[in-house]
Amino acid sequence: MDNHAEEIVVICNDTTSLVASHLAHLQRDGLRGRRLPLRFVVKSTPSSMHSLYELSEWLRGSRFILTTVDTIFNESEFGRYVEAFERTEADGLMGVTDYIEDEKPLYVDVDHSGRVTGYYDDVCGCHYISAGIYGLCPTALDILDECVSNGEQRMRNFQRALLRDGQQLRAFVFGKVLDIDHAGDVEVAERFLASEHRNVSER
Repeated sequence: MDNHAEEIVVICNDTTSLVASHLAHLQRDGLRGRRLPLRFVVKSTPSSMHSLYELSEWLRGSRFILTTVDTIFNESEFGRYVEAFERTEADGLMGVTDYIEDEKPLYVDVDHSGRVTGYYDDVCGCHYISAGIYGLCPTALDILDECVSNGEQRMRNFQRALLRDGQQLRAFVFGKVLDIDHAGDVEVAERFLASEHRNVSER
């Protein structure tokens, strides 16, 4: 909301009612007195790509920013990312980071001008990995439809398909971006967020 979101669309799985109940509360009562333009879907999917597909009917016709649920990042950096996405003429602005702690990172090759040139499962000389933050234009959803129809199963294959289809993707470099895979990662994320909060307070 601090970055002027017109609408917030969330998907959560149907294996527990806690998240859906929380989202219903936010939809009804807002957050700390602030009304939210929130809609949500409760459905389990096999991958992040399929989650995006389930949300795509509300995303068509305008540009959008997508984040995965377990991505923790600096809020002020995200604000600069949103501003850069609003200015870019590229088809997509992909968040990347050189902080590599993910179990199965997706390596991103970026040329000297900041253009994304490839996605790889192995290092392949790449300095960055995907940060799980994607700014995309409406044409990306047509490519998503093709990926789902062709039986693709992973978000990274959708990103590769964007390049194969000729989409011009640019990289936006974040500092530390954390990916929450295990209970121990939560402690790391909490320390990171506490540090960020102290830095903001000191400024």
